[in-house]
Amino acid sequence: MAVSANSPEKKQLNIKTITFGDLTWVDITDPTEDITKYLTEKYNFHPMDIEDALSLRQLSKVEEYPTYIFAIFHLLKYNKATKVSIRKQWSAFLGDKYLVTLHPIELTALDEFFHECELNEDDRNEYFSQGSGYLLYQILDRALDSYFPVLDKIMNLTDAIEDNVFNVGVEAAQELSSLRRDIITQRRVMFPTRTLLTELEKKIKRFSKIDLTVYFSDLMDHMNKICETLDETTDIIEVYKDADYLLSSYRANRGIRVLEVMLAILLPLVMVFGLYGMYITFFGTVSKGSTGIYLILIAVFVVFSGALISFLRRKHLI
Repeated sequence: MAVSANSPEKKQLNIKTITFGDLTWVDITDPTEDITKYLTEKYNFHPMDIEDALSLRQLSKVEEYPTYIFAIFHLLKYNKATKVSIRKQWSAFLGDKYLVTLHPIELTALDEFFHECELNEDDRNEYFSQGSGYLLYQILDRALDSYFPVLDKIMNLTDAIEDNVFNVGVEAAQELSSLRRDIITQRRVMFPTRTLLTELEKKIKRFSKIDLTVYFSDLMDHMNKICETLDETTDIIEVYKDADYLLSSYRANRGIRVLEVMLAILLPLVMVFGLYGMYITFFGTVSKGSTGIYLILIAVFVVFSGALISFLRRKHLI
């Protein structure tokens, strides 16, 4: 039988609880400093651990104590506005007969799993009857599953940006920069998490009634595939970056070549008209009854047209 004890005080502190058998799951959403007294008096957690859980700016870690385990995890939420994933921290205190989780409201995967356990007795029987260690494994599994849409988004963006990178007429530098930044953020979260799960597997056994080796092996298999995918995507983005740099250099050089061609064509014209603009008498200088200037203009026009046609035919020059 499950008991949800949500008193007015707990509702004010955003505390939800589920008790099934001898195990209680306490879930705290958007924790504040007001929760410190409750956790200290109820569970006697170390003040430094509570401070780390509330700071939301900690590195992933696992710390073991005689009566409980404290762990800090991170998940990613994709921000459509900035096109960059945001790192969100959540924490867990794992004891013999309790599991306390603290997380921001943006991590809906934990809320959804809690709600499922709250409504379905079969789920409570399956997840709560094997100890707090097994329950934490199930939460980690759900949290990891919630990450795959973020990874799929990155893969789709990587595929979509390929056409822009190899299109000479399209600038893809900004898209590449945003994508590289997002992948770096994901690597900063997922690679430490893989190491953390390896360490957690060794320490969590004392709070589970069943052997979790097979379960964590499956979890690590997913983590390894995620990290391999991020490595592969990083390599692809580096290739795209180099290609975009080469194409950008090519576009810049082509522009310079066009200017050089125009300068080569116009320079003789400038020189001729410059000479005839001086107060010096040359052949063809404008005077009454003189036709030499017209011959000069025709000659310049012929040279100009011939040079322009020659350059246009040799497209490799521009």
